[in-house]
Amino acid sequence: AADLKFWHHGGDKLVVTVDSAVEKVRATLGDLADVVSIGPDLDWGLVLDELGRRGVKQLMVEGGGTIHTQLMAQNLADEVHLAVAPLLVGQAGAPKFLSAADYPGGSTSRMRLLEARAIGDVVLLRYAPKERG
Repeated sequence: AADLKFWHHGGDKLVVTVDSAVEKVRATLGDLADVVSIGPDLDWGLVLDELGRRGVKQLMVEGGGTIHTQLMAQNLADEVHLAVAPLLVGQAGAPKFLSAADYPGGSTSRMRLLEARAIGDVVLLRYAPKERG
């Protein structure tokens, strides 16, 4: 991992991890990144607090259903960008945008649509989840 170009170009690097992984990450990366532990378990609120202390005001998170579910269930996403593509993915094990969770406002709460834009044959939908009404 330390030989990837990412670690050797651009600005300062930060890795936020949990206690059980911090030593392994430090041993792998050496001085290529500042490695910070947020405790025994992943807590997105603590991750965002750490980034805020470092001056990060905006963060784009790309991930799978687990990360999306954690951020949405904890009401930590200011915007959600969804791309609707003309592909049919219906396999039982196919990844989903969100998993089961208790979401703020419950199942009848609606997000506010900020933008809908066609990009070729894909539509980008931009929502504000915290402005539920």
